[in-house]
Amino acid sequence: MSTANPYEGFLDGRPVEEILARTSKAIAGYLDKIGTEKESAAPAPGKWSAAEIVAHLADCEIVFGFRLRQTLAEDGPTIQPFDQDKWAATYPGVSADLALVTFSSMRRWNLRLIQGALPHSAERTMTHPERGTMTFKTVVETMAGHDLNHLGQLERIATQAG
Repeated sequence: MSTANPYEGFLDGRPVEEILARTSKAIAGYLDKIGTEKESAAPAPGKWSAAEIVAHLADCEIVFGFRLRQTLAEDGPTIQPFDQDKWAATYPGVSADLALVTFSSMRRWNLRLIQGALPHSAERTMTHPERGTMTFKTVVETMAGHDLNHLGQLERIATQAG
């Protein structure tokens, strides 16, 4: 069973590699609008601050990069899910700037891998214990949709920040 990208609705037919290549710059733009004095303020109770969102994106870039590499290196690996809320417990006190530098570096590294692997490795598969079988291409599309989801959150925070 192949599982679709859970973030597919965010893509709207846009080129996935363009989304991935532009995310760091988009994050930086939103952080400029939000300002360092407001980056750690949660927009509502129980919601992540801008800095926490960027830290989450940095962590996810590490996870996505490992999953992509594992899929290229092994035949049909089963990947390890993670509990994002437990990982987020480490985010308080992390500056948005540090998280963005980390995300941007990892994203450049992952884009290099993706550009070298597509299209010939697009259909290599992995199994996610909760989502079923996924292709390399689906994981790349998931990365882009995940970016757009969180960019939307940053945009709303930036609008609230004035």
